[in-house]
Amino acid sequence: MSTADLPDELVNRVTWKIPNALALVGSRAGDERNAMTTSWITQLSMAPVIIGIGVDNTAVTHRLISAGGSFSVNLWNAENTRPFVKFSKPAAYEAGDDSAGRATGKLNGWSVYEANTGVPVFVDAAAWMDCEVRHSVDLGTHTLFMGELVAAGINDDEVRLASMSDTRMKYGGVKRH
Repeated sequence: MSTADLPDELVNRVTWKIPNALALVGSRAGDERNAMTTSWITQLSMAPVIIGIGVDNTAVTHRLISAGGSFSVNLWNAENTRPFVKFSKPAAYEAGDDSAGRATGKLNGWSVYEANTGVPVFVDAAAWMDCEVRHSVDLGTHTLFMGELVAAGINDDEVRLASMSDTRMKYGGVKRH
């Protein structure tokens, strides 16, 4: 038996029940920056620390991670899920600098700064991870990018982090036609 033998509705409903964190993934190649909402995130190794994310092969973020070689994972307060809707489409970027001369800007109106690898990290993220891609595997519709954690931060250690169940969003299962 394969997935092809199962009703699409069942596959969608059961995969949507997988408890998934919800985050914004930052990406950059050259002067182009983007962020995208994702729920396909996991830690894959402890030594080195490897974070895995699944990215649609047709997404702007896929192109930028492939070309730029890094990504950020920005975890968000569950009480503020508004940014996730804003990043379901490619983001508009406005450049700037902060008082320390650090490259900053805005993606879809949300303040970001450059992580060690140059990818955008959100100022309002509860926690963030900066990862350099070590491996990638094309799995069909999506690529699994495996990035080594090179920098991280926690801006608010007390909040409950957002997950898919905090929204009405659904992603996974089989392609909807």
